[in-house]
Amino acid sequence: MDTKNFYAGEEFYAHMMLGSLRDEDGVTFRTFAPAADNIELLLDGESRPMEKVADGNFWELRVEGVETGTPYEYRIWHGGSYVDHCDPYGMQMELRPAHRSIVADLSYEWHDAEWMAARNDCHDGPMNVYELNLGSWRKRSGEEPSDDPADWYTYEEIAEPLVAHVRELGCTHVEFMPLNEYPFDGSWGYQPTGFFAATSRFGTPRQLMYLIDTLHQAGIGAILDFVPVHFATDAYGLANYDGTALYEYPNDAVGVSEWGSHNFMHSRGETCSFLQSAANFWLGAYHLDGLRLDAISRIIYWQGDAARGINGMAMDFVKTFNAGCKSLNPGILTVAEDSTDVPGTTKAVEEGGLGFDYKWDMGWMHDTLDQFSTPAEERGESYHKLTFSMAYYGGEHYLLPLSHDEVVHGKGTIANKMFGGYDQKFGQARALYLYMYCHPGKKLNFMGNEIAQLREWDERREQDWFMREYPVHDAFFHFFCELGHLYRAEPALWECDYAKDFGFIWREVSGEADVVYAFERISNEGERLLCVLNLSSQALEDRRIEVPNVESATVLLDTDWERFGGASPNADGSEVACEEGSVLVSLSACSGMLLRIS
Repeated sequence: MDTKNFYAGEEFYAHMMLGSLRDEDGVTFRTFAPAADNIELLLDGESRPMEKVADGNFWELRVEGVETGTPYEYRIWHGGSYVDHCDPYGMQMELRPAHRSIVADLSYEWHDAEWMAARNDCHDGPMNVYELNLGSWRKRSGEEPSDDPADWYTYEEIAEPLVAHVRELGCTHVEFMPLNEYPFDGSWGYQPTGFFAATSRFGTPRQLMYLIDTLHQAGIGAILDFVPVHFATDAYGLANYDGTALYEYPNDAVGVSEWGSHNFMHSRGETCSFLQSAANFWLGAYHLDGLRLDAISRIIYWQGDAARGINGMAMDFVKTFNAGCKSLNPGILTVAEDSTDVPGTTKAVEEGGLGFDYKWDMGWMHDTLDQFSTPAEERGESYHKLTFSMAYYGGEHYLLPLSHDEVVHGKGTIANKMFGGYDQKFGQARALYLYMYCHPGKKLNFMGNEIAQLREWDERREQDWFMREYPVHDAFFHFFCELGHLYRAEPALWECDYAKDFGFIWREVSGEADVVYAFERISNEGERLLCVLNLSSQALEDRRIEVPNVESATVLLDTDWERFGGASPNADGSEVACEEGSVLVSLSACSGMLLRIS
C-alpha cells in the first residue's frame, strides 16, 4: 500500500485501497483505524478477526467466495468497548434504518461516450439547471405524505419520465440533491453516513448509473450535491470511528456544526484524502458532470462566522479538491454554495482562487425575491434592488439560484412570495422569470417552480402535479417551458455571461417613478435583445426606452400573453414602434417583454 499521498491529503484514489475490494476469487476488506485496539469483520453472521497491515494504521482481511450483495460491518474495539461501524469507503448500504455496508457490483456498460467527449464547463454556452429531490419529485403515493420505501420510484424507473420532463422545460442539466447514503429522510442527504454509497432508497448503484446514462444520451448533464463540511453523528458512521475523533475535530467548539452534525477536520490529510477520493469516485464511477459543494461559507470561515476568521487549511483543501477533480475528470464543473463576499471563489487555483467554476449568487436571489414580494406601489423606493447585482457581477462567475432553500421552513414557494392575492402572483412570477433568464449568469430552479407551486416542499410528498389541471398553473408551466427553450436558442442570453462586458448594457436604470427597467443583451455576432420590465401596478403606453442605433424591434415574448395566463392577445413576432433612437413599449402592469432589436 502506498500511504504517503493518503496521509498528505493528496490522495484521490483511496477507494482503490480501502473498503471492500473485489477480485475474481474473493473480497479484501480494508479500513483505516489508527487508534483501534482490535477490529472484527462481521460478515454472514460470523465475526472474523482482522489484522494490522502496512504501517499498523490499517486493518485488513481477505475472504474467499463473498457474493455481491452481502452485508458487512466493522466491530471496532477501543478502550475496552466496541462500536459496530459501516465501512467509510463502502459503495452500497442497507436501506434505513438498517445501516450495514454491502459488497457492491459497480459493473455497467455505458452508452454515453459521445456526451462524455463533448461535455464542458458551459462558460460560453447555455446552462439551465433543474434541481430536484429524487424521492419527492414523483411518488407512487402521489399527494399523500408517506415515509414508506415502497412509495419511492427506483433510479431506473424515474429515468424516462425525468428525461421527458427536463427536455420539455428546456433545461440543460439536472442537479440532484445528495444521493449519498444518509439515515434521516428529513436531512435530505446533507448529513451523510455513506460518502461513497449511493442511497439504497432508490435502488442499486447500477440503477443510478442507468439513470445518468439515460440523461446523457438525451443530451442532459447531471450534477450532484456533495457535502464536504460535516457528517451525521450516528454512532455507526464516521463519528469517533476508531474510538477517537478520527475525521472530526476533538473540540466541540469547532467540531459541532449549527445543524448538530460533526465538522470535518480539514487540517488532517487523511480527512482530505477521504473527501477528495469520494468526490472523484462519484465523478468517475457514475459519470457525473459536476458537483455542487454545500455550505462553502463554513469552509472559508470557522463555523461560517467571519468573526472567527479564515480557515486556511480548509481553503487549501478546497483548492486541491477542485484542481484534482478537474484534472482527473475532463469537462466536469464545480459549483460553490457560498454566501460570503470573500473574493476569488471562482478564480483559478493557480491565480490564488478556490477554483470553482460557478458561485451561487445569493445576493441576487435575496434582493430579487425581496423586490417582488414588496407591494407594487412601494417598489420605486427599493428600485435598485434589481440593479445592484450588476454592480458586483464581474467579481465572480455567478449562477442565479431559486433553489430548494427558498421553498421550505416557512419561507413560502417562489410563486407564493410574489406580492398580492392569488390572481396577482402569476403575472409577477412570470416577470420575475423573464428578468432571471435575461440577466447574465447561469440559471437554477427547484422542482415545482415550473408549475407555480404554492405549497411548500415536503420531502414526504411528491410535487403538486395535479395543479396543472387548473388553467392558470398549466399556462404558467407552458410559459416556463417556452422561456427555457427561448433562452437556449438565443446566444445573446448566455454567450457573453462572463466576458469583459457580459454582453449587457442598461437602457433604463433610473425608472424609479414608474418602476421600469430595461437592459440589452448582445451576442458575439452582434445579435441584440432588449428586456423591458414594468413592475408597477399601472399599465404603460408607449413608454420610451432610449436604445442607440435601433431601427426595428420585434416581440419574442410578452409575459402577459393570454396563452401564459395573461390578458394581452398573443402577438408573436409583432413589431414595436421605434423612433429617433428609441423603442416605444406598451406594457401591462407587473409584466415584461423581450424584443429582438436591430
